[in-house]
Amino acid sequence: MRAFATFVAATALVAPLSVSAQAVPPETARIIAEGTANSEVMRIAQYLTDVIGPRLTISPGMRQAEDWTAAKFREWGLSNVHKEGFEFGRGWESLGASMRLVEPRMTPLTIAPIAWTPGTDGVVRAPVVVAVMSDIASMEQYKGKLRGKLVLISDPEPPKDQDEPAFKRWSDADLARFDRFDLTRRSANVSFTSRQAFARAREAFLKAEGAVAYGSMSFRPGKIVHGQGSRFLVGDSPALPGFEIAQEDYRRLTRLAAMGAAPVVELNSQVRYDDSDPQAYNVIADIAGTDAKAGYVMAGAHLDSWAAGDGAVDNAAGSAMVMEAARIIKASGIRTKRTIRFALWSAEEQGLFGSQDYVQRYIASRPVSDGSTGIKAKQVWGNGWPITPLPGHGQLVAYFNIDNGSGKIRGINAQNNAAAGAIFAEWLKPFRSMGAETVAIRKVGGTDHVYFDAVGIPAFQFIQDQLDYGTLRHHTNLDTYDALRADDMRQGAIILAAFLINAANSDKPLPRLPLPTKPTEGDLYPYPAAGSSK
Repeated sequence: MRAFATFVAATALVAPLSVSAQAVPPETARIIAEGTANSEVMRIAQYLTDVIGPRLTISPGMRQAEDWTAAKFREWGLSNVHKEGFEFGRGWESLGASMRLVEPRMTPLTIAPIAWTPGTDGVVRAPVVVAVMSDIASMEQYKGKLRGKLVLISDPEPPKDQDEPAFKRWSDADLARFDRFDLTRRSANVSFTSRQAFARAREAFLKAEGAVAYGSMSFRPGKIVHGQGSRFLVGDSPALPGFEIAQEDYRRLTRLAAMGAAPVVELNSQVRYDDSDPQAYNVIADIAGTDAKAGYVMAGAHLDSWAAGDGAVDNAAGSAMVMEAARIIKASGIRTKRTIRFALWSAEEQGLFGSQDYVQRYIASRPVSDGSTGIKAKQVWGNGWPITPLPGHGQLVAYFNIDNGSGKIRGINAQNNAAAGAIFAEWLKPFRSMGAETVAIRKVGGTDHVYFDAVGIPAFQFIQDQLDYGTLRHHTNLDTYDALRADDMRQGAIILAAFLINAANSDKPLPRLPLPTKPTEGDLYPYPAAGSSK
């Protein structure tokens, strides 16, 4: 490693300058040395997962994580460390949940309580009934049949062959496929209001019919459960306990019911609501630049998680790499022209609300099309046109996000920004031997860079090896510390630190795409969807 650091330092001194940034700054060797010899990234991740554990938005675990991460930033000497709150809803945590089959035989079942659903008020014994309802009309057939029952509401789809490897690193062919320009038009967000309305109507029906709880089938096999829920608003809490049941156990229950074996379960769920503070909080910290007029660059990751596991790959990994990048830069004594800001976002899992609040507060405004306020306004904010830049829009030079697990960084997605991509290719050259050299033009979404990108800020998500992020870990009870890969996370923190320093010291800000405008209507001829009939 010392020989590599010496080589990097030497090449940095003679590297040519790009039009807007020094390609390989001399600080690179210092970043690599600090990020390898003195890395704290796994200690950070272990505290967030093993000690604090699940960090559902405004749960006790998330509150502890907010305070602990802010304290670490202060300990490392960062400035302007603070929390920024925004309206969210109710706090919720599970104090324990279990379900077991007691008739026709005794066996434990793998379940997760669905977030924000109430508890059972002790152990409840309930016969099982399968009642798959697709619309309001289909409820009629179950009237008078659900009192005292655990109602299974999912269609028990048959098992599927698992013919892809659960753990995978990207091949050269995979990385090459990522380099495709996205020509898709972006229009208004697809609303799930109708699905929510039906779920509420179904729940009201189950409650009125006297059901004791409902169960749905996990969408992954292998005894994996998730427990995701969306009813977090004050005054909108679910009326019935809800459970996600592992596929293997769910199908067993439905088979027993279908053959007339009259399955009976015992279920128990203890939960606690917290209405002491309805705000969620982002954690912000700075390393001040030397030129107050030069603006700032930013790195972020979401700190919140779901509650079934410990939120390791999603997203203690990204949070730990962002924090470690801050520690590396500060410990190395590297000064930059622009300020470097670090953000740990809240409520990403419920709709990117933390990063969206930052954008709405400092970067750009958009009209709320339906007159909503509070968190409901945030849910439709991305549909409002036109975009009006705020004074802070020009100050933010670039935003970099990490939220794809603990896999090695293989490169970066350029978000259709070809000019920025050419610069990133230069910035990645020192890290080719670490496996990072790909610049893909593609535009990706799904996490906290989205709202920055949507209002014209150069905002990017790194390409990371997927490992078993999507197959086993994402949002599941298996998302624990053992899923993390230490060498990959050290590499990721080093590369993030280097990108931040490059962006903070470049002669010119990163190139920007034009400010987005409202998409026009689509194709002139409305071709029917594939498979549809006239």
